[in-house]
Amino acid sequence: MTIETMPFSKALNAGLRKAMDDDAKVLLMGEDIGKLGGVFRITEHLQRDFGEQRVLDTPLAESGIVGTAIGLAMAGFRPVIEIQFDGFVFPAFDQITTQLAKLTNRHEGLLSLPIVIRIPYGGHIGAVEHHQESPEAYFAHTPGLRVVSPSTPNDAYWMIQDAIRSNDPVIFMEPKSRYWIKGEVDLSAPAVPLHSSRVVRQGTDVTLVGHGAMVATLLQAAALADAEGTSCEVVDVRSLSPVDYGPILDSIRKTGRMVYAQEAHGFVSVGSEIAATVMEQAFYALEAPVLRVSGFDVPFPPAKLEGVFLPDADRILEAVDRSLAY
Repeated sequence: MTIETMPFSKALNAGLRKAMDDDAKVLLMGEDIGKLGGVFRITEHLQRDFGEQRVLDTPLAESGIVGTAIGLAMAGFRPVIEIQFDGFVFPAFDQITTQLAKLTNRHEGLLSLPIVIRIPYGGHIGAVEHHQESPEAYFAHTPGLRVVSPSTPNDAYWMIQDAIRSNDPVIFMEPKSRYWIKGEVDLSAPAVPLHSSRVVRQGTDVTLVGHGAMVATLLQAAALADAEGTSCEVVDVRSLSPVDYGPILDSIRKTGRMVYAQEAHGFVSVGSEIAATVMEQAFYALEAPVLRVSGFDVPFPPAKLEGVFLPDADRILEAVDRSLAY
């Protein structure tokens, strides 16, 4: 077993490097990812070490980047695209949802499109409009796309490699507020498969569920609840499409209560879908309705107001209290 401690961003960089070492057909594309190494330095030194033919600085044209990647995938390559910020993905939305997501089905399964689209998403960095959004529901809603979001450096290292090995398109949502958080990375073996949920804290009274950066907030809330005598179990969803419901349902059958928390807007969201499915599949195990805590249904606010918009431990604990009051 080989374990190293590194920031989330460096774990992603190491995972990309390993994937490129393992397969010469893997190439990276994006705005300023070469010489600069990306605005968050995720691709730092990769162009230096692998050359400009495998790490391509592209024009500022997201639709063109995705369209080019589709052609490269048809030719046998495995492109990994970086979308510089979450709000910049929308110029490529047509290519992603009407072409990339549908081409395999259009060819009756005879064509594979092994493309990974990396999207830094979410808040907590004090950025301006179009630089802090949570668009994951758009992609999870679209058949033909796989959608995943790591929450730890270890998951970042392994999940990016697993996504690149997938023969289906993968939307790889990176919680940008976690880029600088350090953690242990086991370089010898992944913890669980790509599309698996995982219990990250054991508990008996309430199940807290979330994805991406919100997992850390759930763990903070669980620690505070524990100090007050309430035992919370925390489940990291990890894969938003498909969702691995096994660990979630097992936990709810133990606790009888669930709170889902997310940075994204609450209306028609990943949390909405998971809450509805839990109500369908574990109704008789529930002692209270499934509750949701989310960003408010307004455009992501200016940086000074993001602390009001984004769920924190207090809002999660308030939902825990409401659940226990039933």
